[in-house]
Amino acid sequence: MATEARGKAVVIGQGYVGLPVAVCAAEVGWNVAGIDLDQRKVGMLQQGQSPVEDITDARLQAIQDAGRYEASTSYEAARNFDVAVISVPTPLRETRPDLSFIEDAGRALAPYVSKGSTVILESTTYPGTTEELLIPILEECSGLKAGVDFYVGYSPERIDPGNTRYGLKETPKVVSGIDEDSLEKVQGFFDSFIERTVPVSGTREAELTKLLENTFRHVNIALVNELAQFAGQLGIDVWEAIDAAATKPFGFMKFTPGPGVGGHCLPIDPSYLSWQVESQLGHPFRFVDLANDINNHMPDYVVQRVQDLLNDEERSLKGSTVMLAGVAYKPNTGDVREAPSLRIIELLQARGARVVAADPFVPEHLWPKGVERWELGQASEANVVVVINDHDGFDLSELSTIGVPVFDTRNIVPASDSVTRL
Repeated sequence: MATEARGKAVVIGQGYVGLPVAVCAAEVGWNVAGIDLDQRKVGMLQQGQSPVEDITDARLQAIQDAGRYEASTSYEAARNFDVAVISVPTPLRETRPDLSFIEDAGRALAPYVSKGSTVILESTTYPGTTEELLIPILEECSGLKAGVDFYVGYSPERIDPGNTRYGLKETPKVVSGIDEDSLEKVQGFFDSFIERTVPVSGTREAELTKLLENTFRHVNIALVNELAQFAGQLGIDVWEAIDAAATKPFGFMKFTPGPGVGGHCLPIDPSYLSWQVESQLGHPFRFVDLANDINNHMPDYVVQRVQDLLNDEERSLKGSTVMLAGVAYKPNTGDVREAPSLRIIELLQARGARVVAADPFVPEHLWPKGVERWELGQASEANVVVVINDHDGFDLSELSTIGVPVFDTRNIVPASDSVTRL
């Protein structure tokens, strides 16, 4: 790998966000240490096996062979770093943001912060986290002063797992710093391997950018999800109406309904903003609250529709075999974080259904408990099939002719008398 050496970078968190950053940086000459506390994941990485679909084993092995990448569970690997990127999870705990992973990463990294080093936070969070939470931790544990001794910035991740058109390099990257020098350092790092960076004036603006992007999607998906329910009751084809509206070349952006929202972003990110508005300003963020209510209850609606289909067959949901075609929250990934299928499974099992599923992308350690793994070709053995998503090589067209009721939540199965759409 003939590339110019650029310095040492450490990326904390080697999942869907952190690993692409680590690999892309190593490919252009950074010596990268990837730190993750998950021993199973680090073990895979050390053997040249990528735990995420967007990074192939071949790319990972190439940077390892070139001596540009090492994976570790120890922060000792961060020693003498020039740039550190924090890409750790920020889940919700009982509707409140849990920033403990950021806090832990900051405390563990701080002893290795030195004069001239740069720390970049990528984890999704509410505005103010970088300056009010992370920086005090780094300063207290390092004895150094941010903006004087070292540089700090925020750059929200925009990773879309399974997207073959817009990967990390191709997606514009918003960058920020606590001052002009910090912004220059942050932008310089990402400019080394990303096609276009978009600087903003401060870390709060960058933090809000990420929440705005996903709140926009969350609200619009909720709109079409609720519309789909009403259109079905009115006997109107909502999918045809959406396609027709999408022909307008201005003033409309196409969103489609589905069984719910999944991944880290949509089910969680808007609630960060809602929580901050409520806690600091004392006002409810009504759009987010309404979108949460609609999208969170889409699995309930799916289960009700499945029960209706079985009733038409003079069958009870209890004791019936319900097959899910797809478990991951989106196509071409094994990511089950906040996947609506998990809630659908929970509701079906609570009603006494036998739940089976087919999904070639979801690995065994992420497979939902109590669910038998089937092949798609076994669909005719079920009493009803629920289509959750469409992976490449996942031939759902056969479902229209298997003689079993099919509930298509994505409008991807060819129409037939046995297929009912959301």
